[in-house]
Amino acid sequence: MTSPAWDAKLYDEKHAFVWQRAKGLLELLAPKPGERILDLGCGTGHLTAEIASRGADVSGIDRSPEMIAAAKKQYPHLKFEVADARELAFGRQFDAVFSNAALHWILEPARVIRGAARALKPNGRFVAEFGGKGNIRRLIESVTRAWKAFDIESRPEDYPWYYPSVSEYSAILEEHGLEVREVMLFDRPIRLEDGEKGLEIWMRMFWNNALNRVPPERQEEFLREIERQARKDLYNNGMWEIDYRRLRILARKPQAGSPG
Repeated sequence: MTSPAWDAKLYDEKHAFVWQRAKGLLELLAPKPGERILDLGCGTGHLTAEIASRGADVSGIDRSPEMIAAAKKQYPHLKFEVADARELAFGRQFDAVFSNAALHWILEPARVIRGAARALKPNGRFVAEFGGKGNIRRLIESVTRAWKAFDIESRPEDYPWYYPSVSEYSAILEEHGLEVREVMLFDRPIRLEDGEKGLEIWMRMFWNNALNRVPPERQEEFLREIERQARKDLYNNGMWEIDYRRLRILARKPQAGSPG
């Protein structure tokens, strides 16, 4: 799977909601001074810095060189590294593994959880939030109708995310020795910035491969078709609103010698 090239500047300028809405997740993590924490899929490092401000020794990793470069520039005193979450090589080093809005981009969840479980100390916690079952359902339906209007057949690879149910993801965690303590699937509709242009900006940031199904000279026309298809469900009072659903999880690695 080829890693997408991320526009870190656009991400920070127009999609701050990705980390600004993570207050509840940070409360669930409850970082303590002196703890070692791994921020998995740290993006441009804003939540990594927030965790560090609580006194924790935090390291941020992301597969995107663009995101890591931006994180290092903004927070040069923190530790950031380009790394693949599917290939974690840590062993019992962290009190917590944390991830916000990243794991739905990884289509091999078991590889991520296997490495995260290995990275945790006994009684360490895994705290994550990402897109869950039903995330952006109405937008996906709108884009699929737009493809059909352009005589393009959709393919499984056109949908580059993993949006699991509560039971599906809990089973993967438990299979790799983590005990699920808290789990919640909830709606979080997000109103986009930039009025009429908001959906186009979102598409170019997060689903650019959908546009690439169309010849470059027709992409503007295709974007207008997506907007036409989505307007009834996702446009209100001069703003686009994306139908996000999030899956939030707290799991723990058992103490050494615990049953199971």
